[in-house]
Amino acid sequence: MLNIADTLHAWCHEARPFALATVVQVSGSAPLPPGTSLAVDIAGEVVGSISGGCVEGAVYDLCRQVLQDHGLPARARFGYSDDDAFAIGLTCGGEIDVLVQRIEPTDLPHLTAALNEAVRDRPAAVAQIVDGPAEHLGRTLTLLGDGSAYDGTLGGENEDRAVAAQARALLRAGRTARIDIGGHPDTCPTKLSVLVHTHATPPRMLIFGAIDFAAALCQAGRFLGYRVTVCDARPVFATRARFPHADEVIVDWPHRYLAATETDARTAICVLTHDAKFDIPLLSLALSLPVGYIGAMGSRRTHADRNQRLREAGVTTAQLARLNSPIGLDLGAHTPEETAISITAEIITHSHRATGLPLSHGTGPIHRSGPAAPMPAQATSTAA
Repeated sequence: MLNIADTLHAWCHEARPFALATVVQVSGSAPLPPGTSLAVDIAGEVVGSISGGCVEGAVYDLCRQVLQDHGLPARARFGYSDDDAFAIGLTCGGEIDVLVQRIEPTDLPHLTAALNEAVRDRPAAVAQIVDGPAEHLGRTLTLLGDGSAYDGTLGGENEDRAVAAQARALLRAGRTARIDIGGHPDTCPTKLSVLVHTHATPPRMLIFGAIDFAAALCQAGRFLGYRVTVCDARPVFATRARFPHADEVIVDWPHRYLAATETDARTAICVLTHDAKFDIPLLSLALSLPVGYIGAMGSRRTHADRNQRLREAGVTTAQLARLNSPIGLDLGAHTPEETAISITAEIITHSHRATGLPLSHGTGPIHRSGPAAPMPAQATSTAA
């Protein structure tokens, strides 16, 4: 639901009832992931999409029905259909389960508070019961900020506490996921499936080296939703005018800035300096941090020399295995813009544990709900 937080936030502040349709489970090549929502207000206005257009009409009708009935939430499943050109179904071959419920904003102030945080780009999570006894469906619990406190209820103190603990971890990771709780007579007797929607602060992309490739990478990183920082020790190059798409431009020694700044498991570090006096202290530190991605630009000769220097600086073989160098996928990139696509493609591949191979070379599902094949042992790039 947080994919349409802006509109839902406005509707809640206007106390406008609406029906919320949420993708709660997918299989096969479903077009959009769990947590994606479509909503219809009392006047018939619609916002969002759950299938890229395949079944929106049927979901819209179901939302209108739920609004009129004032009853319990409704469930629907949509799968592949090609027997009838006018049949309702997904053309992609996957299946989606959808939960539709009526939302009365005046009854759910904690949901309004979560939407309020999301539209201000502050951390928030909404846990929503998507499977279980009919009277539990659609109940919500929200966590704000660091998740140390929660509001709303899923039905009982034990259930709330169990879900809040897992929701905090998902919020820190910036992941929306479905979790199962209950089924234990002494703690949580009711078995429930809960979808935790998260809105985390944007992940960080730290680009070291104020060069032309960095300017193109800034733009690509912003497009992907990263908060982008460019850092270089040379003030003549590290200027706002040269990097208009960066969220911040820092003049400092790279390793000193990295030691003082905040990183997490979603952070991508891109080292474009290919200068040993910057690279070695910077990468020695970066490879000891639990960040999501570390890549370094340079030719294969530069890469070999850099690896040797890093070993001499005390970097272990296990740490070196985390370094993606030469940075990027082999797309035949030459220009800064092409190289930026090469680098961001590798970051996406790494974050989803995908293969980076052409989809035409595979036979499994196009969209994955969990970890896929491991990354190739060594990615390549033509960037030097």
